[in-house]
Amino acid sequence: MPLDLALTSDQEQLVATVRDFCAREFAPTIQANDRAGRHDPEIFAKLASIGLPGVCFPQRYGGHGLDYLSLGLVCEELEYVDTVYRTVLSVHVGLVGMGLYTWATEEQKQQWLVPMATGQKLACYGLTEPNAGSDAASMLSTARRSGGGYVLNGQKVWVSDADTADFLLVFAKTDPKAGSRGVSAFMLDRAACGKALRTEPIEDRLGIRAGDVGSIFMTDVEVPEANRIGDEGDGFKIAMSCLDNGRYTVAAGATGTVRACVDASVKYARERKTFGQEIGRYQLIQQMIAHMSRDYEICRMLYFKVAWMKNTGLRHTRDVSMAKQYATDAAFNAAHDAIEVHGAYGYSAEYPVERFLRNARAPIIYEGTREVHTILQGEYALGYREDRPVKKSLPPYVADR
Repeated sequence: MPLDLALTSDQEQLVATVRDFCAREFAPTIQANDRAGRHDPEIFAKLASIGLPGVCFPQRYGGHGLDYLSLGLVCEELEYVDTVYRTVLSVHVGLVGMGLYTWATEEQKQQWLVPMATGQKLACYGLTEPNAGSDAASMLSTARRSGGGYVLNGQKVWVSDADTADFLLVFAKTDPKAGSRGVSAFMLDRAACGKALRTEPIEDRLGIRAGDVGSIFMTDVEVPEANRIGDEGDGFKIAMSCLDNGRYTVAAGATGTVRACVDASVKYARERKTFGQEIGRYQLIQQMIAHMSRDYEICRMLYFKVAWMKNTGLRHTRDVSMAKQYATDAAFNAAHDAIEVHGAYGYSAEYPVERFLRNARAPIIYEGTREVHTILQGEYALGYREDRPVKKSLPPYVADR
């Protein structure tokens, strides 16, 4: 499949639909929700009302059969308004849904993926623990064999949608002595877990204040063997492949933040006057806006390339790492410069750029910290690391799927 940067008519219509929807449904309330630290529990239902949870899944699983670039375009539009909206879709589709599409059996896809793609159930992803972030293989959560299933114990933290998700993809050690090869993956249904599963929010966060971010506590959670995704010991590989998908959606979303910073800065620079002229006439203002505009185009090209690789079924761990790292850094830098353009007003909540800056800090950390991606890129460049064929990979896009 040749790399074609032109959007199809379906993709252009999708962008127009999502852009108009976000302007009507999300933009009017995000400032107040952010100030109050209030999460709108209807976000997912609103996304589902226009079919976004199933955007890139085949129709046989309740999706719309669009390609992976379409998912990236949606994420860009959502984060243009606020990171919280992209995060809901990123976790649900990227981290969990695409992971199931890759690793789950047909029966599991019917059980879990179909209600997710049709927007009936919201899913979250539990990998990080209090003492296991970048070093995910050091997790302490355990899954002990018991009868025809498992008993799970442990804690997960910094889980987006922890309090509102119906389904939870979690990772636990089935063999605590085997390191990363002892990790297995499990799907949990909150309704079936009862009081053995508890979640609670993490409050007073720097950014993404309107989001649902929390912890998961598992105390003797009984899970049928049929809920295990992949074989025992496949969990770490599953988690990493899920992160490749999540990093793609984060990169595309951060591109939306850069574009939002450009638009806000251009608008203010054309309206604000000092010494008798628009501040946009000053070279240092132009320099900051020029850097934002340049980075927007670079970010977009990077995630378009990853989308093309996904569509053709190519391994893209190196490329999505680069896209995620560059785009999240660019979003933070663009927000920082946007505040400079706005001067003292940029420091106040009267304008959205201070929210953009606060929100832009978290994506630099999650789905692999800046430092993790720097090491990855260095090892790839030096030849210490290479992308080898994997046991399973995300199915390529085909038009008749």
